[in-house]
Amino acid sequence: MTDRQNDTTQWLPVVAVGLATFIVVTAEMLPIGLLTPIAEALNTTAGKAGLMISLPALLAAFFAPLVVLASGGIDRRKILCGLLAMLVLSNLASAMATGIVTMLAARVLVGFCIGGIWAIAGGLAVRLVPAHSLGLANAIIFGGVAAASVLGVPFGAWVGDAFGWRAAFVAVAALSAVVLAMHWAVLPKLPSARGSQMQQLRAQLSNRALMAGLLLTLLLVTGHFMLFTFVRPMLQQMAGFGASAIGVLLLAYGVAGIAGNFFAGMVAPRCSACMLLAIALGLVLVPLAFFAFGDSERGGAAALLLWGLAYGGVSVGLMTWIIQSAPRAVEIAAAMNITIFNAGIALGSWLGGRMVDHAGLHANLWLAEGILLAALLLTAAMAYVALQRRSQTQAGVVSKA
Repeated sequence: MTDRQNDTTQWLPVVAVGLATFIVVTAEMLPIGLLTPIAEALNTTAGKAGLMISLPALLAAFFAPLVVLASGGIDRRKILCGLLAMLVLSNLASAMATGIVTMLAARVLVGFCIGGIWAIAGGLAVRLVPAHSLGLANAIIFGGVAAASVLGVPFGAWVGDAFGWRAAFVAVAALSAVVLAMHWAVLPKLPSARGSQMQQLRAQLSNRALMAGLLLTLLLVTGHFMLFTFVRPMLQQMAGFGASAIGVLLLAYGVAGIAGNFFAGMVAPRCSACMLLAIALGLVLVPLAFFAFGDSERGGAAALLLWGLAYGGVSVGLMTWIIQSAPRAVEIAAAMNITIFNAGIALGSWLGGRMVDHAGLHANLWLAEGILLAALLLTAAMAYVALQRRSQTQAGVVSKA
């Protein structure tokens, strides 16, 4: 086998896992771009329609560690394929929903798929590529999040505007079937990795660096989804955009997100704390930007691009910190991060829904700003401790020499 064939064999599974994260995030976030028409069709409020995001995210938070702990020695390839098959069915069920109750019932299955797929995919890079390729592999796998913003969510919004929101769910079901076929064809056997046991979970609860990373995940994701769940109403009611512009704007947001993802993927392995500090600062500036000049189309678009660039690096930046904090328990640490990540999505979209329904979009911006500011302060403390430890390590090496 040639070196080029070896490279292809090595990277095709990575691309397949990246497509799995892409399609599951697309399915998870699809209602965001269609929130207004779905709420109108199902005769419910925007806040209640936001449960289409918070409910599956909450269930994903519960299922992520459960999948790792309960799956035993089952081949991870088989688990991923089974979850992708469920994703096909859940999106078809969403397309046939006749009311908010039946829609939320379909989204329960989406939550199971989100938790399971992310729990397995989040720590797979270390099993698919050598150590020197981890930065790029993680960027590709977590690039599925940003790519979902670039292609998935705007595509869903476009299909929904052109053919109806039900057609958008059918389209995601079809794409999920394609990704399932690719997984079955190119993924190698992936037996259970050592360390995904209950004792490993208990041991990590005393890992201070990991616990700090998990708290940061909760703060960043909660603050982001308080706002992003209602990005369409913000762009239409605050910046004055028409409905036809939403798909293009989300596309631009996603392009900025992909740039942020790959930049963070390359930088984070060298200094994950520094990267997280830059990301937190960028997200703190987003609500301020909407307050300062988000009442115009040009200002709203500029704030959205800053938002995409900053949030694009969140997943890979956080996961790099998590993996570096627990190198001997990557799979269980990744599952813990996915749990907190999805808890943040659920909490953020729920809090945002309450604020938007009872106090309005501006009040929601203020509360999210407070949460993101707390995340920035925590990140600064984490960066300080990490840099102090690095200096002490370097000083120890010099003294020994």
